[in-house]
Amino acid sequence: MKNLVIGIGEALWDILPDGKKIGGAPANFSYHVSQFGLNSLVISAVGHDKLGNEILSDFDGKLLNHHISKVEYPTGTVQVELDNEGVPYYDIRENVAWDNIPFTDSMKGLAQRAKAVCFGSLSQRNIVSRTTIHQFLDEMPDEGTYKIFDINLRQGFYTKEILCTSMQKCNILKINDEELIAVSRMFGYPGIDLKDKCWILLAKYNLKMLILTCGVNGSYVFTPGVVSFIETPKVIVADTVGAGDSFTASFIASILKGKSVEEAHRLAVNVSAYVCTQNGAMPQLPDYFIK
Repeated sequence: MKNLVIGIGEALWDILPDGKKIGGAPANFSYHVSQFGLNSLVISAVGHDKLGNEILSDFDGKLLNHHISKVEYPTGTVQVELDNEGVPYYDIRENVAWDNIPFTDSMKGLAQRAKAVCFGSLSQRNIVSRTTIHQFLDEMPDEGTYKIFDINLRQGFYTKEILCTSMQKCNILKINDEELIAVSRMFGYPGIDLKDKCWILLAKYNLKMLILTCGVNGSYVFTPGVVSFIETPKVIVADTVGAGDSFTASFIASILKGKSVEEAHRLAVNVSAYVCTQNGAMPQLPDYFIK
């Protein structure tokens, strides 16, 4: 497989009020990329347990390619509670399989064939997986590839060092408005307009793009000298789990297919709005999105 689009990091079970569903941003991302006909793959780890076997069976059933190591830690779970507006709150179990993803020779080969990769901060909370992710990024070609850092701050499982190193290694940063405020406080420029913060990060880390999502208040894509803004469609929300991952997947799939930033942004907004109307993170997308 050439021109791989890869999600690397956590693969786990979200324990929702209505039962358990496959979760983890890299898996969500890779699944949605696969729906656009691209060669996607998820890299993670599960335990030698029933929950781990169920994840592998689920990925196989979805025809989602994967490089999943089995390790001597339990498969990850997250207790998810939804507020009255469908917004999730997470209780993420620690010291689990995806905290301990080993770097393998076959993973090196995948990195060298990767056209794009998406990674976050949560999967770097443990030194083992953090080292693996950094090795993977370093093995990717520098020219013509996209390294997307979907910052995804969760439960204090991040440090300034992790965020800074990740922004140095990525060339696309995806962040939401609440995360941007937290990062700007940590990096020492609070009180500046959100858009100005984005321009600062774009320039400081020499990014190709910065994606800022602001919930119901729309989203932005910043590139050097140009910004795209699109309002968020009004929909009846079932839950917002995985909506951000579908946004990232739809956006990068469109860019890889040669669409403009504005076209990719429009599709990403519409796909993520649709995912908000469905239960769980991995609904099948209607055909009209798959063009």
